[in-house]
Amino acid sequence: MTLFLPAHFWVLALALEGEARLESFIRWTDDPRVKLMETCIVMLLAAHLGGGLRLLALELLPWSDRYKTLVSVVAGAALATGVLFLLN
Repeated sequence: MTLFLPAHFWVLALALEGEARLESFIRWTDDPRVKLMETCIVMLLAAHLGGGLRLLALELLPWSDRYKTLVSVVAGAALATGVLFLLN
């Protein structure tokens, strides 16, 4: 997020400067390396969300086999989110 937010504001500033500059940036984002970086960011954010939910579950739910299942589901959801973003 530390790197994404300033970059996001920079792109918004490009949109204000003119259509040609924004269009050149959008063409750059079609590069497969950029798509891979975006996918990694989404997967890391989803994993971070999953870790936060795991901590909440640890604090608020009783420890049981259900908890282990919940952790597995969240990890799978994080992976699925990254893959869906990559396919989009």
